[in-house]
Amino acid sequence: MKLLVTGGAGYVGSVCAARLVESGHEVVVLDDLSTGHSDAVPDGVRLIAENIDDAIGSVLAEGFDGVLHFAAKSLVGESQQDPAKYWQGNVVTSLRLLDAMREHGTPRLVFSSTAAVYGEPDGSPIVETAPTRPTNTYGATKLAIDHAITGYATSHGLAAVSLRYFNVAGAYGRFGERHTTETHLIPIVLQVASGKREKVAVYGDDYPTEDGTCVRDYIHVADLADAHLKALAHTSGGTHRIYNLGNGLGFSVRQVIDACREVTGHAIPADVAPRRSGDPAVLVASSEKARTELGWKPERVDLAGIVRDAWEFTQSREEV
Repeated sequence: MKLLVTGGAGYVGSVCAARLVESGHEVVVLDDLSTGHSDAVPDGVRLIAENIDDAIGSVLAEGFDGVLHFAAKSLVGESQQDPAKYWQGNVVTSLRLLDAMREHGTPRLVFSSTAAVYGEPDGSPIVETAPTRPTNTYGATKLAIDHAITGYATSHGLAAVSLRYFNVAGAYGRFGERHTTETHLIPIVLQVASGKREKVAVYGDDYPTEDGTCVRDYIHVADLADAHLKALAHTSGGTHRIYNLGNGLGFSVRQVIDACREVTGHAIPADVAPRRSGDPAVLVASSEKARTELGWKPERVDLAGIVRDAWEFTQSREEV
């Protein structure tokens, strides 16, 4: 298939683009490079370095079999400080994409959604039927896009799948995580190991968990990419399917730090800080629906292995 990957110069988008190419698809990346990197685009893939709002119509006029939509504003804190940026950059842009897809007859869409749509869940593991109560603007915009996609599928025959990620981590060869503003735990801890930070903060050690720190579900980025390929093959006209993606296992903040110490051989100082508002004790996905309907299951579930891939990528960037 000929596929357009929006945000394909970013972390998850670049890995998915690479896996699509390896699977024999023709891939075009559309990314304004505001947070992505041109050297993260896989070899042989055409990069259109333009704003999606301006370019989406002319790009889709070329004719595509589908779109994988990763482009988004994704910093939770920033979304609270500047909500207009997120409603515009996520929701309005996605509506323009949906309209352009309808206009040019692009039949299928795989959307990069998030577990943030669930907010503070009532229980764990989280299933797709859990109440959606986002506690920040970022999660609210992603949920709004999901609702819009459902409408376009119902009214215009779009074949769509939304994938709600939990904590994505690891790397895939030369494709990995490198954000200007880093908010994810594993790369933050690895920045301590590589000397870019003095220490890591543990936000609360009095949660009702085994070691008192928050527990999260970490999914390897390559497993996540494979789920996109499965989703692409299971789209159905007029239907919008939604799947949670996680490894089904929970690792605590202390377990993550210990794994990073083991992999890197660094002491990695860690200080306990006050809890952050809105941090649930446990967030773990049920991916049973994806396993059953898509035939997908995560293969890279070992925490040390996930950290090792991320560390190797981090070290390779130090050498550049």
